[in-house]
Amino acid sequence: MTYTSILIEDVDEVRTVVLNRPERRNAMTPTMQSEILEAMESTQQSSVRVLVFRGAGQAFCAGLDLDVLRRSGIGEQTAPREDAERLARLFRTLYELPIPTIAAVHGAAIAGGTGLATLCDFTIATPEAKFGYTEARIGFVPAIVSVFLNIQIGEKRCRDLLMSGRIFDAAEAYHLGLVNQIVGPDELVDRIRVLSSTLIRNSPKSLASVKRLLAACNKPMLDVALLRAIDESVASRSTLDFQEGITAFFEKRDPNWTK
Repeated sequence: MTYTSILIEDVDEVRTVVLNRPERRNAMTPTMQSEILEAMESTQQSSVRVLVFRGAGQAFCAGLDLDVLRRSGIGEQTAPREDAERLARLFRTLYELPIPTIAAVHGAAIAGGTGLATLCDFTIATPEAKFGYTEARIGFVPAIVSVFLNIQIGEKRCRDLLMSGRIFDAAEAYHLGLVNQIVGPDELVDRIRVLSSTLIRNSPKSLASVKRLLAACNKPMLDVALLRAIDESVASRSTLDFQEGITAFFEKRDPNWTK
């Protein structure tokens, strides 16, 4: 497959997926999401033992591309549902992938970018990394990612991050359990290399079994919750608040919310 939004670097048994839209802070488009999915799924028919994600340029991933959101399907249901189903499939595939996954996070990992970074088995961040589930700021609903975040950190903390929409740093992400380790910018590449080597020395069947067992604990919940999350995501994109939030964002002003 020819990729247009990501780069694939296969070295020995490690595949690195580089989100490659630096001019847009690696914001995700439908094309990028489909390419990430293909890059993940193809590892299962290859010799890849570890999958690493990182971002080109100054950011890891700014979340969904708001310009794409603005232009795709406000007031109708087909495109929003396809988008929500694709994102749910991407996150669930990442969550259940039988090989270890690592996110190397520098700069901003916002909204869906936070989801992508923190759903990896290992999230290694620099001190400058920033995270945040900012969807409520534009009248959107962080529906898909909320399902996985609730598993990771519990409902009380989940409510805090999703409802406040605040940006938090790597130190707080580590405290919450969303980041495994914080390393200096000059150490990030080496730390990923060492961690990948450690994982490759372990039995691939054992690692796959561990991931399968952990994912099985949440499968019944995920089957139901993700369907509801998809519906919520679709519904939110037809609201006046969403239209106002997106408009205000591009007009660089505060939104005027309805009650």
